[in-house]
Amino acid sequence: MPKTDLDQRCINALRVLAMDTVQQANSGHPGLPMGMADVAYVLWTRHLKHNPKNPTWANRDRFILSAGHGSALLYSLLYLTGYPLLMSDLKQFRQWESRTPGHPEHDPDLGIETTTGPLGQGFANGVGMAIAQRHMAARFNRPDHALLDHVIYAIVSDGDLMEGVSQEAASIAGHLKLDNLIYFYDDNRITIEGATAITFTEDVPARFRAYGWHVQEIDGHDVDAIDGAIRQAKAAPGQPHLIVCRTHIAYGSPNKQGTADAHGSPLGAEEIRLTKDALNWPSHEPFFVPDDVLAHYRLAAPQGERAEAKWRDLLSRYETAFPEEAAELQRRLKGTLPANWETALPRFAPDTGVMATRAASGKVINALAPALPELIGGSADLDPSNKTFMNGPGEFQAGSYAGRNLRFGVREHAMGGLLNGMALYGGARPYGGTFLVFSDYMRPSVRLAALMKLPVVYVWTHDSIFVGEDGPTHEPVEHVMSLRAIPGLLVLRPADANETAAAWQIALEHAGPTALILTRQNLPIMPETAEKARDGVARGAYVLSESPIDRIDLLLIATGSEVADALEAQKLLMERRVGARVVSMPSWELFEQQPLFYKLSVLPEGVLKRLSIEAGVTLGWERYVGKSGDVIGIDRFGASAPYQRLKQEFGFTAEHIVRRALELMAE
Repeated sequence: MPKTDLDQRCINALRVLAMDTVQQANSGHPGLPMGMADVAYVLWTRHLKHNPKNPTWANRDRFILSAGHGSALLYSLLYLTGYPLLMSDLKQFRQWESRTPGHPEHDPDLGIETTTGPLGQGFANGVGMAIAQRHMAARFNRPDHALLDHVIYAIVSDGDLMEGVSQEAASIAGHLKLDNLIYFYDDNRITIEGATAITFTEDVPARFRAYGWHVQEIDGHDVDAIDGAIRQAKAAPGQPHLIVCRTHIAYGSPNKQGTADAHGSPLGAEEIRLTKDALNWPSHEPFFVPDDVLAHYRLAAPQGERAEAKWRDLLSRYETAFPEEAAELQRRLKGTLPANWETALPRFAPDTGVMATRAASGKVINALAPALPELIGGSADLDPSNKTFMNGPGEFQAGSYAGRNLRFGVREHAMGGLLNGMALYGGARPYGGTFLVFSDYMRPSVRLAALMKLPVVYVWTHDSIFVGEDGPTHEPVEHVMSLRAIPGLLVLRPADANETAAAWQIALEHAGPTALILTRQNLPIMPETAEKARDGVARGAYVLSESPIDRIDLLLIATGSEVADALEAQKLLMERRVGARVVSMPSWELFEQQPLFYKLSVLPEGVLKRLSIEAGVTLGWERYVGKSGDVIGIDRFGASAPYQRLKQEFGFTAEHIVRRALELMAE
């Protein structure tokens, strides 16, 4: 379809709005929006299946601006095509409480599919969405009833492709043959510091071909070439698609096109005037959009409404032909859990011996698998250790997308980004496992999951120095406390199998991400948790064992594997007529949400002597032990030895707890 004068003015409208938006804020990135305007226009007006009047339509195509610093482009597209984003919002770009922050923040009602900005994250999110789409389509589509047949598009930058997370995600996308992915690479060869050649000289198309992607290379300012490349990608099955678009940053600017100056700074009033003249723009008035340009973009709404109406007719016929599947699909898309699903949670009798909480978690996952068909996940090549495999639901692999066991490979960071994408897509409850020490590799994705309030479950095992022989490189010390520092992340460190089952229930009911911190070593299944764990874990902390004498001299506050040691210490202290209350505190976050009267009932103010026990850094425990209390922890790296020896050497035994408690009482 030859480019018309109206097409060109519509493209230039994106450039003008980006310039004016950034200039108004005196902050932002005009270069990418101006360079990728041609690609964005062709995609959004000729190919993207969406309905601005219903941004959450289930069968919409997804669009991700992974290069989130170019947010002015996305905001301009949303305004022009009729989403509930107004011109006044563009004028409030990067301002307090505006709907147009500096980088896009997940807002499905506005059409913003994910939070982007940290480079590479949107790339990985898109792969996660593609996995979820393929899985849901395999589960629910039927012959002549293709309810879910959409595409995931993204604009990615040089910076995205330099980041390791995108390389991990690209690798697994190629392995899985996710041909519902079409990514546009803005190959403008400019970064903040200058030309990409100073750091980035690899053959990107060759790299992606090696990953198993279908690659096209085009002029990113040629409308016909862009249109043809998208059509070719949609017609070529069996591979994800990368369209390399050779562009010029700040296209149209007489003095800043192709320069690093245009990357992250306003062009300036004079350069904007010159650019509008060079583009033959009809007005120097800021934020001016010609009526015919706006009318052309606004055709997206009636086109989208017709597309959705056609789909709803298909859905109606599907509901008649497949009523059970239709009801299940609707439930999963709403994000509600099946009725009485929690009755599938196992209970663990104390007389069944010892069990690592990672093993208990594995039993919980397999007990829930038949009751929660939306449960899908796996491990970063550590399933034999993480115990994340579901027996029965099969593996998600190329050609068998109905499977629910994901093999992420040794790609922890991509796993985090993929889990976010799956949760964003909807219909799935994703989980992912690795060793706790490797949560560091995932942290940027975990942080974004917390920012977006995504219901992702992290199964982090081997939770302390008691990993043992693998030594300090594999022994997390600072990790639990650092995870508690992430706002919105729920951290649960259960003390035994029953607390683990309760933790899983809380995680699946929680409206945000949850970290399950689980042991490698076996732990006793404590009689005290059999009746108390379900309610106690939900409150974050609870009285596991009351003082065996008629007074409370000391509070022993412990988490995870150290709770059993605290119980043993309680018995030894009783022999010395010291009355100790044992408090299990699996979650600081949940405890802080409790009413004051409950918190005081667990940690009464009248008891001045408090001792916390956790095999991690002591930073932060002063919150609960106070100035007159003490902390048993570890403020150094671990060592390589059998874990029983490490317990002795680092003071995590009942005898050592008693010694510290008596010293504290004597002060």
